Amino acid sequence: MKLGEMKFEVLLLLVVASLLLGCSTHETTATLKVFHAGSLTEPMKAFKEAFEEKYPNVVVQTEAAGSAATIRKVTELGRKADVIATADYTLIQKMMYPEYANWTIMFAKNQIVLAYNDNSRYADEINSQNWYEILRKPDVRFGFSNPNDDPCGYRSLMVIQLAELYYNDTKIFDDLVAKHSNLKFSEENGSYVLLMPPSEKIEVDESKIMIRSMEMELIHLLESGEIDYFFIYKSVAKQHGFRFVELPPQIDLSSPDYAEFYGKVKVVMANGKEVSGKPIVYGITIPKNVENKEPAEEFVKLVVSEEGRKILKELGQDPLVPARADTPDIPQSLKELVET
Repeated sequence: MKLGEMKFEVLLLLVVASLLLGCSTHETTATLKVFHAGSLTEPMKAFKEAFEEKYPNVVVQTEAAGSAATIRKVTELGRKADVIATADYTLIQKMMYPEYANWTIMFAKNQIVLAYNDNSRYADEINSQNWYEILRKPDVRFGFSNPNDDPCGYRSLMVIQLAELYYNDTKIFDDLVAKHSNLKFSEENGSYVLLMPPSEKIEVDESKIMIRSMEMELIHLLESGEIDYFFIYKSVAKQHGFRFVELPPQIDLSSPDYAEFYGKVKVVMANGKEVSGKPIVYGITIPKNVENKEPAEEFVKLVVSEEGRKILKELGQDPLVPARADTPDIPQSLKELVET
């Protein structure tokens, strides 16, 4: 082969390689990072699948943690997320406004139940009227998530304290929690306030109570027999096939009709943020430093759409219909799907 022909062939190969590289670059997928509450793990798997089917050039990466811990990944650890979804919409407002986010859409509801399985002690006796008596038994162990990290944790403690008022038994929280830990409510003018110590200073007797960072971590403890019961969202109990005690609506944090009663209890997390008892409502937002703005808006649009509501219902969670925004300053593309 002559030198000129060799040069031409090398040049041709370089051109082809360049074109292939260009095609590859053009088809490179975007990565959408979604940080979310642990209780949204199953819905997020379904949202991811539906979204990637619609947008094959976008890969959705989901990451679960307790809602407060989820937000701290962005606000304290400097990590970047395209979408944040929490089990308590007010945490977005309290922990992200105004520096990291400036709007929240409320999109789903839930309620606290007491989950168990066939191997739990007294599984055939427990019901909505005697559950706290069952938990009082010395051979019964139960769990809840860390209130500093996870709304299900502080909601679990709220439920136990509200039970004292509902069942007219002033020793329920003392017997179940205070006697076995350094977590105590104090009464202030008809309200009950619990000041959370830092997580590393939480003290519990693990022969009675087990605490984990997020409620999803308690699933293994129940399945392995290390605990007999744990407080969890109804949707999660249903998704994992657990038996559960459905608590009275006066204490399960599910009903707007009892919002005033729920408000009698408050928990102050170790970071100083105060949360009051209220009906459980989930929130979703896009951080201000979002890297993939348009795909992020499309993902939120899916969550609050009719298709998203169907996904939630199929997984045992009630959507909020219509979804509601706390401000009209939401992205224009979302305004037709939510109420402000």
